[in-house]
Amino acid sequence: MSFRDAGWVWEGLGTHAGVWPSLYGIGEGYRYFGVPGVNFMFHPNNEIAFTKLKDAPRVVADISKWNFEHVKENGYEVGFKGVHDPDPETIRAEAENLSRLSTHFPNLVGGIIDDASGMFRFESYGTSGPADIRSALHSANRNLRLWVVVYANELDDEKWQLLLPHMDVANLWLWKSEEIPNLEAHVAHCAAKFPGKSIIVGSYLRDFTLRTGVPMDRLKLQYETMLKLWEQGRIEGFSILGAFLIDQDVEQAEWVKGFLGER
Repeated sequence: MSFRDAGWVWEGLGTHAGVWPSLYGIGEGYRYFGVPGVNFMFHPNNEIAFTKLKDAPRVVADISKWNFEHVKENGYEVGFKGVHDPDPETIRAEAENLSRLSTHFPNLVGGIIDDASGMFRFESYGTSGPADIRSALHSANRNLRLWVVVYANELDDEKWQLLLPHMDVANLWLWKSEEIPNLEAHVAHCAAKFPGKSIIVGSYLRDFTLRTGVPMDRLKLQYETMLKLWEQGRIEGFSILGAFLIDQDVEQAEWVKGFLGER
């Protein structure tokens, strides 16, 4: 197995400040980077979507859920924006839906809760929320894995303990690229907070705090560090955010593609 085989890419139309609508559509990202994994985001989980992704070797879909909301100006719809719903009941319903769909699409291997700490503000999270989500995800397919997005600056929140018994993968992200030199320490911290769970490190092509592509020296350091950690067995893999940035942050995307093509 090569390092490239441990890769995933976020696919979907992201609506972020400073980013134009992308030329790249669903299913083009994993082919561009040559990785087998798709993290399907930002769109409804339905037969249309997963038929479009039927040739992807493996797919993990968002169950948080991301949707679109119209933006109006002077009473007219002039655009749309992405909105996120981390209500545990929404996630439970999406998990059940995904489980059912996975019986028709065998390349569906899991569900991902994006920005999972958003659940913490809901009272239902502290009751049976996490257990209900896990049960719903396994309602039609007990092999589906539950991914949880966690940021390095959130690792010490004690509320993760309620979710810990029910999750399989910690998808670790660094919000600011200036933290990349500390990636190895953050992975060690994540492993201590989520013992026994697989770690998949997220890698941005764009630093959204800077509103530009990740500085190339930091990007190269991240991939060199992730490769080392993967070779040491300390992470299961990596995910790239994302396909909708390939034609926005071109230098970063092309470098990552080239790096993975050699490994």
